[in-house]
Amino acid sequence: MTPDAKRKAVAHLVEVHQVSQRRACSALDVDRSTVRYQSRRDDDTELRDAMKAVAKDRRRFGYRRLHVMVERQGWQVNHKKFRRIYREEKLQVRRRGGRKRALGTRRPMVVPDGPNQRWSLDFVSDALTDGRRFRILAVVDDYTRENLALVADTSLSGLRVTRELDRVISEREAPGTIVSDNGTEFTSMAILRWVQDNGIDWHYIAPGKPTQNAFIESFNGKLRDECLNETLFISLAEARETLEAWQEDYNYQRPHSALGNLTPMEFAEKMNMDKLAA
Repeated sequence: MTPDAKRKAVAHLVEVHQVSQRRACSALDVDRSTVRYQSRRDDDTELRDAMKAVAKDRRRFGYRRLHVMVERQGWQVNHKKFRRIYREEKLQVRRRGGRKRALGTRRPMVVPDGPNQRWSLDFVSDALTDGRRFRILAVVDDYTRENLALVADTSLSGLRVTRELDRVISEREAPGTIVSDNGTEFTSMAILRWVQDNGIDWHYIAPGKPTQNAFIESFNGKLRDECLNETLFISLAEARETLEAWQEDYNYQRPHSALGNLTPMEFAEKMNMDKLAA
């Protein structure tokens, strides 16, 4: 039992059974100095309020990422103290149901050494409150982890995918390689024709091996956990507006643990500055 639990047990005996503190401590084998101890620790009210405010907005963030967000507000707090308060305030994230994991040997994906070298694509599905299904095309730069596109619609054909890729390329340079699964949209004639016209290498992962496209799968998990599972969409227009706001937050505000807790845009800017300095 923790000291706090022992103090509560002694207090319960004293109050309910009307015994002295000395007798309650003797019955429970608790040192009286433990019961009489008065903590000199600061209650950290302002820090607790700041943590709860961030946790309210970022309900799916664990203590490590919450720590980064609170430090950005100017707080300097040891991670062990932060975790203690995090647990005392019961801000722990409830784990959602597990899923089957791939068995056998896994080889890590080779990370590109620069932006626009490799993009990853995938679809995510969701439903409106009236039951209508819609799909989301997600595009991620595997180096900067930047989310390049989140396109929501009731139907996304291969031709629509090429148009969205052309739009992204017009805003930045074309990638060297694009990675996707073997979905019908990605293996359509429209995609094959687009690849041939643009001279881009399109790599298809092995069927049933989503771990070969781990960057987009990781992104999809964050999108579903922090946005889709947290929001009810009444209309497609509302879904698009919410996704646009989440994309902005993901690229510019959300710390990414794989990038040293920088945001994708901060990481891209840092890499660009390092390149210029070299």
